Amino acid sequence: MRTGWHRIELSCAAILFDMDGVLVDSGVVVRRTWRRWSALRGFDPIAVLGVAQGRRTIDTLRALAPDLDVEAEARWLEEAELADRDGIHPIPGAVELVGQLPDGRWAVVTSAGHELASRRLDWAGLPIPSCLISAERVTEGKPSPEGYLRAAEQLRIQPAECVVIEDTPPGVRAATAAGMRVVALTTTHDARDLPAVDGLLPDLLGVVVQFRDGELVLKAGG
Repeated sequence: MRTGWHRIELSCAAILFDMDGVLVDSGVVVRRTWRRWSALRGFDPIAVLGVAQGRRTIDTLRALAPDLDVEAEARWLEEAELADRDGIHPIPGAVELVGQLPDGRWAVVTSAGHELASRRLDWAGLPIPSCLISAERVTEGKPSPEGYLRAAEQLRIQPAECVVIEDTPPGVRAATAAGMRVVALTTTHDARDLPAVDGLLPDLLGVVVQFRDGELVLKAGG
């Protein structure tokens, strides 16, 4: 870890956010939905959640239950999550941070489907960016870098000029593989599970963006 808990200062052209665990606190809903599914299908929910966090639903199902109709199972899970907003909140500091960013200089890259992502952002009181890379927009989910590279391409910004904010090991690996710098939040995983990042924070409280010579400067802790 090159930057610690107390001070982060990173210059970039754009900031790319994961959604769940980074902008939106949806952990209660995610755990509730996967536990329901696990009980119905006879899986260990703890093991399921260990695979599911940070990945597309379809990829989790292909890994855990390839003998089932994974498309049908994915639809069931998505419909369950679309109907459940009890416990959805913004991550502390998320509304304030996003409010500092002009459109075209930030994006959301999520393993959720487009409708679910749009609803969760709205439920949490967050704007929906013009660049929203959802599960349907990629052929390979995280830890593949495809989603982050698509976001950079849509924003017309070089990957090396992007800073990613993530909260899961698959997401960190995806951003790193895309050639981007990464700030990790410990909202979902312990710090020891999020190595080799450029900054580590408990949430987004106190994180600010300044503008310097046409660049964004992401700062925290000083």
